[in-house]
Amino acid sequence: MREPTFWTLVSLSGGRRHGYALIREVRDASDGRVELKVATLYAVLERLQREGLVAADGDEAVDGRLRRYFRITELGEQAVAAELERMETAARLARIRLGLRSATAQ
Repeated sequence: MREPTFWTLVSLSGGRRHGYALIREVRDASDGRVELKVATLYAVLERLQREGLVAADGDEAVDGRLRRYFRITELGEQAVAAELERMETAARLARIRLGLRSATAQ
């Protein structure tokens, strides 16, 4: 799973969000490593909708602008959990190979 997808799903796991809130939250959650542009975000969201990982969750007019909201689906939550497991397994293996102790074992 690519980082923009991962952080988008993680951000949506906190509840429904509109596009600009997602852009801010992804940037903050990734410590600035992922800076989504509007077009990129909506391309990610459209792909995730096709894959059943997110769903549209209504529109709202705010200050004359339409906000499109999205939410994570159960399948999306499962995908994030699987990615976290993959990342944790990779980190454990890397620590072993590098001879590093895990943070919890220190």
